[in-house]
Amino acid sequence: MTESPDTRTTPGPDPRTTPGPGTGTDLLSALFDSAARQGPAPALTGPDGRTLSYAQLTRAVLATAHRLREAGMERGDRVLFSVRPGPDGVVLALGVIAAGGTVVFADPGTGPELFSARFQLAAPRWAAAESLLYAVARYGRTLARRRGLLLPSYHRLGVRHIYAGRRLPGVPARALSARRLAAGPAPAVRPPADPEQEALVVFTSGTTRAPKAVVHTRGSLGAGLAGCGDALGMRGSDVLHTDQLMMGIPALIAGAHWTMPPYGFAPSADPARFARGLADATHAFCVPADLPAVVEAVERGEAALPATLRLIVLGGAPVLPGLLRRAGRALPGVDFLAVYGMTEIVPVAVATGREKTEHTGPGDLLGTPLPGVGVRTAPDGELLVSGPNLCRGYLGEPPMHEHATGDLARLESGRLVLLGRKKDMLIRGRTNIYPGLYEPAVTALPGVAEAVIVGVPDRYGDERVVLTVTPDGTEPAGSLAPAVRAQLPALIDAAALPDEVVVLDRIPAAGRSRKPDRAALRERLSERVSVAAASAPSTAEETS
Repeated sequence: MTESPDTRTTPGPDPRTTPGPGTGTDLLSALFDSAARQGPAPALTGPDGRTLSYAQLTRAVLATAHRLREAGMERGDRVLFSVRPGPDGVVLALGVIAAGGTVVFADPGTGPELFSARFQLAAPRWAAAESLLYAVARYGRTLARRRGLLLPSYHRLGVRHIYAGRRLPGVPARALSARRLAAGPAPAVRPPADPEQEALVVFTSGTTRAPKAVVHTRGSLGAGLAGCGDALGMRGSDVLHTDQLMMGIPALIAGAHWTMPPYGFAPSADPARFARGLADATHAFCVPADLPAVVEAVERGEAALPATLRLIVLGGAPVLPGLLRRAGRALPGVDFLAVYGMTEIVPVAVATGREKTEHTGPGDLLGTPLPGVGVRTAPDGELLVSGPNLCRGYLGEPPMHEHATGDLARLESGRLVLLGRKKDMLIRGRTNIYPGLYEPAVTALPGVAEAVIVGVPDRYGDERVVLTVTPDGTEPAGSLAPAVRAQLPALIDAAALPDEVVVLDRIPAAGRSRKPDRAALRERLSERVSVAAASAPSTAEETS
């Protein structure tokens, strides 16, 4: 092993000669082609059990687009979108795009300053929101504030309005009803292919002073989401259970049946309910942080997944071998597929559970890049990606032809291996330590469910390297730290060996994807780990 990742440039398509953003499959064309094939077959079932067939979905989308154009929506109009997942929301989003508009996903709970900054950058002419959001924002602000929620005044945004759900007090007088739009007359002719049309804006990061948003076209979405469906192996007889739009749309393009869980439901909160909700599902999506709770419920006999379930798709955060091994033992009839991608380009690569668990080298196997996706590494080892599913760029910035992922990676026999995040790199003396290079190997050790390496600053300006592990219940927890410590020299370079091994019941997680929250973990460890220079490595145990 080496102290830093391989920084050689790996062969890959030149982004100047590969298909650019917006030149892939048109999103709406792919959806309407699928609908024409499927006709009366079920397309989408919402949390309330209401089902739309492919024919009904097509008619509702075309009707919505027609009525929106009659109401004055023009090509390029942006629509601030705060409608929860469900058939009405999917129809409205696709109808906006079919009318020539752009869906701008907006989280009303981000706080007034950030919401205002994002609003100014996106410059929408329309807003679409739940009736309840209009009502609470106008008449329930005091109650919302008491609960820590500072909502924007939607009715004062100075835009045209569309509301979803039953009309409630607070909805602007001239607001359009999403359901009435969908119930209107539908033109017989679908909109022509237009892969260059701006279709979706997603805010990803940035600050109140400099918000950042990704812009996708009908072409980039079509290429990416059609490719995702192909990678998942979905077909017309399959049923996918998820509330994720970027997983559900690929199911529709493949002609499968997309079913939705209750809004805001997390499988880890009630694994038995999650299992019951799968019903006849063949495919399900889960973030890695939710999977352990489901596996534990199955092991205890508290939940049983349906015999129809063939594949669990994992994405949004690293999927480590230890978790996959345990899940494979508990769910022998289910395969797993890890999807690697990001908002700027979805997906980049996929790997089966078997491929990930059989990978014995350093780093985390991401899998084989999808057809058409260009990958190469910069001199510092950062992964650069391109292809027809790449976004147009960031809102208000020049077009993007290649995306710097921030991930350190290398290409091994045509497969991508993740070595870590550039920003996660630790510095000890003159040694650069990349946690992602070692964490998968530690997670694969007996008794380890999860492993995260962070640096805790000491009083001399250096970083004390701490390895935190969680037990998987198969080995005595009391002996886990020394057992892991004893095996580290065979897994980690001598210069990168951790100063301390800490056992926690759980690793802090953050965000919808429940990725390990390294900042929160670092803060927690800094409170308990002595920052005084230690003369020898140590092990410790703690419960959360």
